Amino acid sequence: MALTKISVRGAREHNLKGVDIDLPRDSLIVITGLSGSGKSSLAFDTIYAEGQRRYVESLSAYARQFLEMMQKPDVEHIDGLSPAISIEQKTTSRNPRSTVATVTEIYDYMRLLWARVGVPYSPATGLPIEAQTVSNMVDRVMTLPESTRLYLLAPVVRGRKGEYRRELAEWQKAGFTRVRIDGEFYAIEDAPALDKKFKHDIEVVVDRLAVKPDLETRLADSFETALKLADGLAYVDLADTTVAEALSHRQDVRTAVIGPAGEGEGTEQSGVSEKGGAMKGAGLPENRIVFSERFSCPVSGFTIEEVEPRLFSFNAPQGACSTCDGIGEKQLFDPQLVVPNEELSLKKGAVVPWAKSNPPSPYYMQVLSSLAKAYDFDLATPWNELDAEVRDVILFGTKGKAVPLTFKDGRKQYTVKKAFEGVIGNLNRRMRQTESAWMREELAKFQTAQPCEACGGARLNDKALAVKIAGTDISQPTRMSVADAKKWFLAIEDRLTEQQRQIARAILKEINERLGFLDDVGLDYLNLDRTSGTLSGGESQRIRLASQIGSGLSGVLYVLDEPSIGLHQRDNDRLLETLKRLRDLGNTVIVVEHDEDAIRTADHIVDLGPGAGVRGGEVVAQGTLKQIMKAKGSLTADYLTGRREIAVPTTRRKGNGHELTVHNARANNLAGVTASLPLGTFTCVTGVSGSGKSSFTIDTLYASAARTLNGARIIAGAHDKVTGLEHCDKVIEIDQSPIGRTPRSNPATYTGAFTNIRDWFAGLPESQARGYKPGRFSFNVKGGRCEACQGDGLIKIEMHFLPDVYVTCEECGGKRYNRETLEVRFKGMSIADVLDMTIEDAEEFFKAVPPIRDKMAMLNEVGLGYVKVGQQATTLSGGEAQRVKLAKELAKRSTGQTLYILDEPTTGLHFEDVRKLLEVLHRLVDQGNSVVVIEHNLDVIKTADHILDLGPGGGVRGGEIVAQGTPEDVAEEPRSFTGKYLKPMLGKSAERQAEAETEAAE
Repeated sequence: MALTKISVRGAREHNLKGVDIDLPRDSLIVITGLSGSGKSSLAFDTIYAEGQRRYVESLSAYARQFLEMMQKPDVEHIDGLSPAISIEQKTTSRNPRSTVATVTEIYDYMRLLWARVGVPYSPATGLPIEAQTVSNMVDRVMTLPESTRLYLLAPVVRGRKGEYRRELAEWQKAGFTRVRIDGEFYAIEDAPALDKKFKHDIEVVVDRLAVKPDLETRLADSFETALKLADGLAYVDLADTTVAEALSHRQDVRTAVIGPAGEGEGTEQSGVSEKGGAMKGAGLPENRIVFSERFSCPVSGFTIEEVEPRLFSFNAPQGACSTCDGIGEKQLFDPQLVVPNEELSLKKGAVVPWAKSNPPSPYYMQVLSSLAKAYDFDLATPWNELDAEVRDVILFGTKGKAVPLTFKDGRKQYTVKKAFEGVIGNLNRRMRQTESAWMREELAKFQTAQPCEACGGARLNDKALAVKIAGTDISQPTRMSVADAKKWFLAIEDRLTEQQRQIARAILKEINERLGFLDDVGLDYLNLDRTSGTLSGGESQRIRLASQIGSGLSGVLYVLDEPSIGLHQRDNDRLLETLKRLRDLGNTVIVVEHDEDAIRTADHIVDLGPGAGVRGGEVVAQGTLKQIMKAKGSLTADYLTGRREIAVPTTRRKGNGHELTVHNARANNLAGVTASLPLGTFTCVTGVSGSGKSSFTIDTLYASAARTLNGARIIAGAHDKVTGLEHCDKVIEIDQSPIGRTPRSNPATYTGAFTNIRDWFAGLPESQARGYKPGRFSFNVKGGRCEACQGDGLIKIEMHFLPDVYVTCEECGGKRYNRETLEVRFKGMSIADVLDMTIEDAEEFFKAVPPIRDKMAMLNEVGLGYVKVGQQATTLSGGEAQRVKLAKELAKRSTGQTLYILDEPTTGLHFEDVRKLLEVLHRLVDQGNSVVVIEHNLDVIKTADHILDLGPGGGVRGGEIVAQGTPEDVAEEPRSFTGKYLKPMLGKSAERQAEAETEAAE
């Protein structure tokens, strides 16, 4: 009998309180609830972990040692499980070699397509070059006029240094009698001694013959001998005429196939004169035809050994550009980082690496003073007012031109006349010469990644790029967006020959399907060559989702973590269709999600709560949408039914009269955007995915503001200027990057509260009596920590083919500190007990200690009261990490002139958590600060004072201002997708407000 449900009994992982639940199989299930209520504990740490563990345990012991084994979750039993696949928010890979095309396997199919259907083209002539069989070679020679005398030569040495005495003896021993060395014929025994310091060309004479009927057999044998001797190459040199003259007698021969004589620019091949002498640099001699078993251009000698998929791999030496090793870019010194503030003069330190040299060197100022005399400029002139020529000389040197440089050595002064290397040249030389890792790290701060000058960012060498399909090399489609690549691959079949079409059909089907899946999940704006490390969590998750649909599996349990992150409402419907398609293939899809559309689409909903942390971990409601909406005590149900809502403000702030204006922003896909944001307001930057929100807000506005206000060394996206920054005193960006990359980092250490806690414990009478300092209460250094586990509290036991076992340290019982440190107590609690408290409890515990209490209160206020004070940073979600950062900034004293920039702060937040967060952000604005938020959440957007809506589409179809103004203004703009979805929400709120006013009046 077929299983119809997944039964979970007694789930106690993390804060789950013995959860018993039945989930229908082959359904779309959404698990929702407050942040910290136990959603991930149930979906990932219990159901997925057990499903994956059971599957891996079914494999052999040998296979298991190569796979990551999951810990057995704390659950009594689970029935009805399938093999499980988790698709989480973690970015796919930080490796610069990993791209959208490689992650989705599209590039693997592209490599196969170009290897099997591509045609190599000669860089010299632009004509196709082909591999030739011996039969082709014989047929080619037989097209020459009868009686044409020719030499068949094996080019055994081509432009290489050496004496070749041993090789000449071996060829003589093999039966060959004549050779041509550097264009001159010799009997082998009479060959001259060669100078090993010079490059030589040596061809062994395999045969001398005249074209006549019935010569084919002899020719074939001679060609085979020559090809074997010269590794696949053979030359036919005509004795009495040129190739063009010979062929002029045979009008039926296509001379273009053989190719005209070339100028041979840059080659080191020898030609042969009419008298048989050498003509260096003449390219292909007029009397020569080149034959190759491989792909070889008869004009330039450009040869491709083999056209196989690995030739197109930038991770293989056969295909990678040798200059950048297949990365596509190089770290180069950037003038923007060398001179970050162009309003400073050279005297005031405009050239940062010279101004901040350690120790300060008078040499640099003496060089600049000499240049000022030579080029007639003043060191006190701001950098942006200097002539372009002067700036170029300072940065890139005098380019070989000698100038007088005056130096002082004590009391002596001397002048030398020499070329100046420039600041960039100086930095390059220091980077090459230094053996200090510290110095390299310091110099690297002035470098940015710039396209490789050899391959132009294509990552591949010239041989790989010479192979084309319909005139297009493999790098060109990878630089397209998914939408454009999809059109290109759909159209390419019509441009292939019938034979190519038969070969390519199956490959194109796979490529088109994968591009279609990426389009379906709303990623049509991504370029295929975009590195996966630059993708957001939501984008990388949807890429993996597209790959799974492409696999076509059924009977699998998929567990997803908020796939709607970073997705505009316009694209959300396509994502939900994709999830339903995955379900309809016969899979069970469990989604941890807060998005209202996803909840309403689900076949089955599980609402966890009622609170977060220790007050969560229970099933508040479950069932269909109708059943959930009738549930009592469910916050989710309250928001779905409208019993609770995030209200639209009755008035919109106008701002403080000042505004920030970004002029002509051109970063990435921005099409010269000039936009003004009113200061003293809550501003939302909106638009469909890929419309240019991050390019405008983070890459341009934040980067420029951080350089001007904070003195940061970062590159701003291309733009003319940002005006209005004088009305702000600092800029703070709060993103979702982790607050720490090690388990030793936690909310207390990040916010600085742990320093206050350690100081407090060190100040207690017991500590004073024992002479304990604050360092005694750190688990990162020797002294107070438990040395048995080195302050980890756990000891890792490697189990070979079983999962690693983490056992609680026997010495400290998991407390992380030694016995003596734990004896110091405050209100009966040791420092280990404090780290184990929730932030909410810690706020109450330290209510008499303002420095600690205030930090805990702010963490609690942004909705993190359920998180433990010492919770490992690596276990926090992106949204939680962002709110820890927000709390840290809020705990600082507000100046009322700060610009806050946040990137999707509602990630991972329930409706109720969004309401709390908005209260905090609006309070910041009420204090006079300015808050700019990139956001898709309509509940946030509808509360904004000002909206900047970008679009209208993503990628190349975006990058323009579609609408700006209040939410009501944007809702009336017909071109705005944001306005289309915002209008009904504003209407609902207006209706509910009118109803409330009517009820109050009655």
